[in-house]
Formats: sequence, C-alpha cells, structure tokens
Amino acid sequence: MGLLDGKVAIITGAGRGVGEAHARKLASEGAAVVVNDVGRNEDGSFTAETVAASIRAGGGKAVANTQDISTAEGGKSQLQSALDNFGRADILVNNAGILRDKSFLKLEEGDWDSVIKVNLKSMFNVTQPVFAWMKEHGGGVIVNTTSTSGIVGNFGQANYAASKGGAWGFTNVLAIEGAKFGIRVWSLAPAAVSALTAPLMDDKMKAILATEHVAEALLYMVSDLSGKRTGHTLFVSGQSIRELKLVSAPGIPGGGMGAKADARAIAAAEDKIFRPEPTLTIMDFAK
Repeated sequence: MGLLDGKVAIITGAGRGVGEAHARKLASEGAAVVVNDVGRNEDGSFTAETVAASIRAGGGKAVANTQDISTAEGGKSQLQSALDNFGRADILVNNAGILRDKSFLKLEEGDWDSVIKVNLKSMFNVTQPVFAWMKEHGGGVIVNTTSTSGIVGNFGQANYAASKGGAWGFTNVLAIEGAKFGIRVWSLAPAAVSALTAPLMDDKMKAILATEHVAEALLYMVSDLSGKRTGHTLFVSGQSIRELKLVSAPGIPGGGMGAKADARAIAAAEDKIFRPEPTLTIMDFAK
C-alpha cells in the first residue's frame, strides 16, 4: 500500500523541476494528482500535460491543468479539476513561482508586480477555494513554498524575497485558522538543482541537490507520517533537512511596566535584547 492511497493532490508549478518531482513522488505513493503549470515544451505542448501523461503511463492517476493561477478563475479551476476528475481534494502544494532577479535600484515596477502576482497572489487564488472545501470535508494538508531568500534575505532578490516572506506569513495564519478544521499547513523552503543552476554544477552536485530529495520530505509532510504537525517550516535539500523557527531573546521589561526603558537603558541592555548567535545568511544553507 502507498502512503497516499485514495488521496487527491493539487500541485501548482508541477510541469518541471521541484514541482514535477513532487507530482511523481505523490503519484507513486497512490495519490491522484492535478498537475498545474502554464509552461510549455519546445514543441509548444504544455509541460503539465507531459508530466500527467507520463504518470498515467506508469500506472498512476493524473490530470493536467494549464490555467493561469495568477487569476481568480485559474485559481478556482484547480479545485474544480480535482473534484471533476477525482471527487475530492486532500492535499494542496503551492509550488508555482518565478524569478526576476535584479539589485533593488535596478528593479522596475513590472519586475516587482509579476513576481508578487505569480508567487503570492496565485497562492491566495488557489488556496481559498481549497481551504473552504477542506473545512467542510474533514480537513487536509496544505504546503506553501517559501524560500530562505524570504526568511534571511539574498542579494538581488527584493521582489522574490518579499513574495516568499509573504508566503511564510500566509502559512502561519492558515495554520492557526485551519487547526480546528483538521487542516494542517506547512511552509517548505527547498534548495534543488534547476534549469537555471544546472549548467553551473558538476554531476556530483547535481546528484546531491536532486529534486527528488525535496519530494521525499514533501511526502512526509503531507502523509500520516507527520501526524498532527502543523505550522512548521522545513528547509530541505539533498544536503540537510531542518526546521526553521522564529525564536526570541530574553528581552527586558518595557516602559509601560514601570521599568526604565528609555533609549539609554535599551543601549545598556543589548545583551538581553539581542540574541548572541550570528544571523543566518543564505550561505548557511549551502552546508
């Protein structure tokens, strides 16, 4: 038996890369999959149709959806595809995303708007109808793709980091709102080889950062193996798997509590206000 027998999963951005690996892994464990992507192959055919056909050829269940999820109509169509073809929706993986990297002063309005639209607005468009369906039908699991760029920052990615930081906050709220309905919500920060980075890597590094390593962690997150866990953020690559978590320093009492907390007192108490550990950088995740 597969870990996901009888389950139905919707995966956006699943025509290639990490999303394709997600679709293939969940299908191999028994899930019926809605493969969403607007991307096309060199011959003009949709990548989503190629992936879905390949899954079916291997004995799995899959259907392609090529609607633009940055629109409300395209977002709603994901749930409809799941219901029309498989009768339910148990898992949603918001994986779709684009890059338009430029240093901040070189960013144009179009670079900002396109990234926010695809990476963050589409997440709302797809999730709201699925969340509503899950609420009325016993729950489910939602995984939103964030990025270390959005959590710790990365040069030249102000637009991308804003979208992925937004995805992280979006997850935190949905985990709270979904708890009483049995809806578990995760953030996934993946690091894997892509079409952009593959030419820069040797074969050994490509194997280390293969997308399949990320898909294994996703399977854990959406299956019963993770129990009732919700609201967590996992960084996943072929090099490491670890939770990323916001933690607080001890701090000092505020001025409203009768304590002296003017600017000079704050400066004198920096050892209690700030944590001693070095701030994480993007390079810490390459270890």
